[in-house]
Amino acid sequence: MTSTRIVLLDVLGAAAVALLLVEIAHRVMLRLGRKSPLATDLARKLHRPLLTTVTLLTVQQAVRVWADDFAGRSGVMHLLVLLCITASAWLVGAMLLVLEDMALARWHTDVPDNRKRRRFRTQVVMLRRVTVAGIVVLTAGVMLMTFPGIRALGASVLASAGLISVVAALAAQSTLGNLFAGVQLAFSDAIRVDDVVVVEQEWGRIQEITLTHVVVQIWDDRRLILPTSYFTTKPFQNWTRTGSAVLGTAEIDVDWSTPVEPVRGELQRVCESSDLWDGRVCVLQVTEAIDGRVRLRALVSANDAAALWDLRCLVREELVCWIWENQRGALPRLRAEVQSVASEPARVGGHIGPGPTSDAARVFSGGLDGDTRGLVFGGPVQVAPEHKD
Repeated sequence: MTSTRIVLLDVLGAAAVALLLVEIAHRVMLRLGRKSPLATDLARKLHRPLLTTVTLLTVQQAVRVWADDFAGRSGVMHLLVLLCITASAWLVGAMLLVLEDMALARWHTDVPDNRKRRRFRTQVVMLRRVTVAGIVVLTAGVMLMTFPGIRALGASVLASAGLISVVAALAAQSTLGNLFAGVQLAFSDAIRVDDVVVVEQEWGRIQEITLTHVVVQIWDDRRLILPTSYFTTKPFQNWTRTGSAVLGTAEIDVDWSTPVEPVRGELQRVCESSDLWDGRVCVLQVTEAIDGRVRLRALVSANDAAALWDLRCLVREELVCWIWENQRGALPRLRAEVQSVASEPARVGGHIGPGPTSDAARVFSGGLDGDTRGLVFGGPVQVAPEHKD
């Protein structure tokens, strides 16, 4: 009984020493953190996992060295081993997450030209998820391998690993496809976080990219959830693939009598007076002239898609107001010809009225040209035979 108490006191004393050493290291890191943000983050986020890991390792070694054989010793040692593995995985994961957070903190995306920063952020976020998943899987595998029965079972399973892998691949084909698609999106630079895209006829922004799905924030604050394999198998529009500056159009229909040059001057004035325009493109062109109307297309440019939308609406509004105030005669008109008919003409031979009376309505007769054309296309001239008395 006395030896048991001594062993317990030794174990508790070792744990207390471990706690004291970790606390001292924590205080030192906090002092160093006044000049180093990395030291501050390490001290705050690694304090608990480091404290747990060091304490469990100390208790395990104390029990292994000082404790003699007692009832349930193997079970206690096995439990301590499992707890040490879990705490070590927690410590490694926390350390990697701190480094990833530091990388994200240095690469802010709230800058004008943030394409490379958004690409780096997307890759780091994807690596974070892969890291967490990998640590969990490896930890579970190591913990299972501490059981002798599972080790023996693993040796027998290796013989049929080929069949099991085929069955697992068929069963999880969709899930594995999305996982590989997520990794591919992270490093192929096809889409990045904060990219402006058009998918499923919806205009929005990439809000989140995971290993299995992509969240698109639509302009009206809805969320469109798509599997990652969608972006590797179907076409979509990326408006910020190489830059955020884009072009857009505003179209209006006017009458044929509209003078275009004054409208072009008004468009230039609207663009120059607006802070939405980036100064690159401001063009007015006639793109169609059919159905009694002329279509004017104003092509303008902006620094990003949001500013372009507002600029297009502004241009359309200003041009409509200017035409109404200065060129009201340029509004689209519907032309029609109205004739009064005294009575309905009678149908003669399947036609209305007596038929055309003007030679201008004939092609192969009526006039010198018509008669000549009739002779050419009418075939050889038939000569009537002479009659003898």
